[in-house]
Amino acid sequence: MPHTHDGSHAHSHHAHLHAASPATTARTTRALRIALVLTLVLLVAEALGGWISNSLALLADAGHVLTDAGALALSLFVAWFCRQPVTPEKTFGYLRWEILAALINGATLLGISAWIVMEAIGRLHSPEPVAGTLMLIVATAGLLANGVAAWLLQPTDNDSLNIRGAYLHILGDLLASVGTIVAAIVIRLTGWLAADPLASLLTTALIVRGAWTLVRESVDVLLESTPSHIELGDVRTALERIPGVESVHDLHVWTVTSGIVALSAHAIVPDAERQQDVLERACDLLAPMGIHHITVQIERREMPEREHHRHP
Repeated sequence: MPHTHDGSHAHSHHAHLHAASPATTARTTRALRIALVLTLVLLVAEALGGWISNSLALLADAGHVLTDAGALALSLFVAWFCRQPVTPEKTFGYLRWEILAALINGATLLGISAWIVMEAIGRLHSPEPVAGTLMLIVATAGLLANGVAAWLLQPTDNDSLNIRGAYLHILGDLLASVGTIVAAIVIRLTGWLAADPLASLLTTALIVRGAWTLVRESVDVLLESTPSHIELGDVRTALERIPGVESVHDLHVWTVTSGIVALSAHAIVPDAERQQDVLERACDLLAPMGIHHITVQIERREMPEREHHRHP
């Protein structure tokens, strides 16, 4: 709704926060709970199996599973916390907690991966005996458990970075289980002990790629960067093509949290009669770009002396 101040400018606040539907939230929460239970059972099995069989691949996988359990528990907490109502002090509620959770998940994966690489290099230089049969049995059980968890958490376009982070943890363990199974078979058939650390190195390389992407995207959101799917120049051009708009400045587009993109801009509209039409057209133009939380300040003329921190 436009508000005119001293007849010189107006504001449009079109708040449209895309919250997940109750059905989607319930499905996600249920999936996270089941995945957490499976992960805890698998953690005990792989830790014991890795210790008894002396398999680095299994121990490395157990390390990932431990971070999975923490990631899933954090994701469950954040999913609940983000649904808490907004307050006058926190007008966006606690939505950004999911971004912090995603950042923690990604950073933890990178840290665990670095540890695995160091351990694997040591094993390649000094191979250690491995109980291939036990390694194979535990890895197969891990593959089944991770397969179920990955299927439950398979993200959709509407899922948050937080859910994607939890899914990447599980997917990493799924890949680790496949690598460990292959290594166990190789060790049983050929006795080639280097297959164990090589399997952990290959798995880690696959995990790092997804973890780095998650960290980068989380940092971009926290830095309020322009979303990658939006070209700021296109947004400016679209706004300046609206009849009555002379120019646009101080344009910002950023992500509040997954699925919520916000925009603020100043538009010079000399003709006061066109202000409402400009606001409505701006909302209609920006919605197809995925921008639904819009603030446009309408000005009849530029005010450089009052905009000390003005951006182009």
